[in-house]
Amino acid sequence: MTKPLVSIIMGSDSDLPVMQETAKMLKYFEIPFELTIISAHRTPERMIDFAKNAHKRGIKVIVGGAGGAAHLPGMVAAISPLPVIGVPIKSSNSIDGWDSVLSILQMPGGVPVATVALNGAKNAAILAAQIISTGDPSLQEKILTYKAELNESVMEKVKKINAGF
Repeated sequence: MTKPLVSIIMGSDSDLPVMQETAKMLKYFEIPFELTIISAHRTPERMIDFAKNAHKRGIKVIVGGAGGAAHLPGMVAAISPLPVIGVPIKSSNSIDGWDSVLSILQMPGGVPVATVALNGAKNAAILAAQIISTGDPSLQEKILTYKAELNESVMEKVKKINAGF
């Protein structure tokens, strides 16, 4: 089995429907990953152990999804030397998601967390792939192909719209 390069973590299994989008995109780019639940509030020792040791296991990027108070990405970033990408999640106890967005976005100086849009797990995977691709030319080619496919998709829609007028 290939060692994971990306760790996808979330505070609760209720975050899984959103965070599955990270897993789907990493599969698309053929990047090995792991996926688990780590609660900053309910399993703090597990979170600390994970954050201290992820880089020792070969993880290159951590993608952390969290709703509500959304402390998980920031707490992991405070401990880990790895880049952390936070995915704010609109959860059942969320205030339209703004509490999650601001909890992840407003980190103090010295503890950066890259933050994607609310429920933006797909973009978190793409950013993780781009970070890893700085040292992997074949992965960078996959990303360039993906971006070309995005361009082509938009241009097809332009043709469709123009054909209707």
